[in-house]
Amino acid sequence: MNDIWRVIASSAPQIIGAGIRYTIPITIVSFIFGLILAVITALIRISRKKNIIFRVIKCIFRFYVWLFRSTPLLVQLFIVYFGLPYLRISGIAPNGIKFTPLAAGILTFSLNTGAYCSETVRSAIISIPQGQWEAAYSIGMTRSQVLRRIIFPQASRVCLPPLFNSFISLVKDTSLAASITIVEMFEVSQQIAAENYQPLLMYCMVAVFYAVLCTILSSLQRYLEKHFSRYLTLA
Repeated sequence: MNDIWRVIASSAPQIIGAGIRYTIPITIVSFIFGLILAVITALIRISRKKNIIFRVIKCIFRFYVWLFRSTPLLVQLFIVYFGLPYLRISGIAPNGIKFTPLAAGILTFSLNTGAYCSETVRSAIISIPQGQWEAAYSIGMTRSQVLRRIIFPQASRVCLPPLFNSFISLVKDTSLAASITIVEMFEVSQQIAAENYQPLLMYCMVAVFYAVLCTILSSLQRYLEKHFSRYLTLA
């Protein structure tokens, strides 16, 4: 038993340090970029513009959402980090498209998150009754003013729970970054397990750390849900 506690005491700081250096920053940065991309994608997909250029743009974004929702995240990571260096484009990327492991991870996680969250944002926006759009237009508001002052505040409350679910899932998905040599928490636990021959203990430890992070985020989600719903009254 003393040996187990000794292993835990010596390994925990390394795993926590990897979480602070890589897991948490990758999660936060990827989610921010992914959420921005999700909002842009959702707005483009619900737009009613009819010109041919915008239709092409809408098709591109629809294809992007389909592609990233239809393929495994691990495969996407491998394509971006291991595959794109072999994509040689004369005059643009003659030596292939190369990313550092961290950049490849953030890019892939952001694109994947953006694809999934765009459907959440889109469904939240279209859930707002059409009459509110029409009423806002009738008093002279522009589309951007309607979105900013009326639609987004209501849609944010609707899409908060599923967006937080995506955020929590992203925390766990960052463990896949170990496959492209990013030394995050799971990778560190694997390295330590290879040294002390205690894989069960190491993997249980890293599972606990992921669980703690997700529990904190779940508590934050409940607080924000109460905050955004404080003016609602029960029917």
